[in-house]
Amino acid sequence: MSKSIPIKSSECLSKGLRLPEAFCFYRKLNRIKLMRKQAPIHSGFDKTSTASQVIAGLPLAGKTAIITGGHSGLGLECTKALATAKVNVIVAARNVDAARKSLQSIPNVKVMPLNLVDLASIEHFSNALVGSSVQVDILICNAGIMACPEQRVGKDWESQFATNHIGHYALTNQIWSTLKPGARVVCVSSAGHHNSCIRWDDIHFHHSPYDKWIAYGQSKTANALFALQLDEYGKEFDIRAFSLHPGKIRTPLQRYLSMEEMYDAGWTDMEGTVIDPTFKTLEQGAATQLWAATSPKLKGLGGLYLEDCDVARPATSQGTFVGVCDFAVDLDEAQKLWDYTAKITHINAFKTPCI
Repeated sequence: MSKSIPIKSSECLSKGLRLPEAFCFYRKLNRIKLMRKQAPIHSGFDKTSTASQVIAGLPLAGKTAIITGGHSGLGLECTKALATAKVNVIVAARNVDAARKSLQSIPNVKVMPLNLVDLASIEHFSNALVGSSVQVDILICNAGIMACPEQRVGKDWESQFATNHIGHYALTNQIWSTLKPGARVVCVSSAGHHNSCIRWDDIHFHHSPYDKWIAYGQSKTANALFALQLDEYGKEFDIRAFSLHPGKIRTPLQRYLSMEEMYDAGWTDMEGTVIDPTFKTLEQGAATQLWAATSPKLKGLGGLYLEDCDVARPATSQGTFVGVCDFAVDLDEAQKLWDYTAKITHINAFKTPCI
């Protein structure tokens, strides 16, 4: 990985630039030179690895993790594995009663209310967390929705983009002060990002027909770009961020899909039994996000998109649903998305001298 270009006052003057202008100039050059290398690092794990296997033997006892949606699906598997390793887990959940019922037999777990489509709820959660003086080692942005009917939330936002991206953006920025040096932020994206880049001309489908899969794909691209830009900001504090595709897994995420849709996709038979041999178990599905959150092999790295417990390769073409598309790891797109989200939420932990 290339080192950033140092900003020297003599070079600024030689180019006739004042220091703030020079910062912008060199920052743009640095972003070109600091493109992440999307290539496997031979982790020792693969698509069959499980959540408990990827964290086995790691010194995690006493650490603190926050998991959005940590009471259901892949989030629940992460909570189980981390709690077993004696990590103190804070589960952020919209339905607190359902979360407590789901987690009642698991030690070292605390449930806090959080609604990702309500900025007031996110602020309340964040204020409570910051006020508790807790120091966070792991933040897993796990909660999400997929392929739902068209819904409007917040400030007339499309619900998948709002839930999957905007909510996690607001949360991470508002609890930034609780993250310790060495902490990791993990954003659960999806191979579904192949379906769409960021639709800058109509992000919220105000002027075009709503397509649930395009909307989902856009939100998952946003997850990857958010992690990339967060890593750009966080690396100087030794706080790194990653995004990932967990794999295909039968979870409550498919709650908006009919049996016919899943049958036509070749995922299940007409009784709902999974028949697609590429599907993972829940514990296998949770493995990549826990590997991202804890693996020593990722030390010094960040901003990468992962799959099958390793760094993903670049996609050979859009729509293959293998690897990561260029538009999901584009630094300019990442900065543009950050700036857009900061503008519509009025939330930004990183005020920079140039945009």
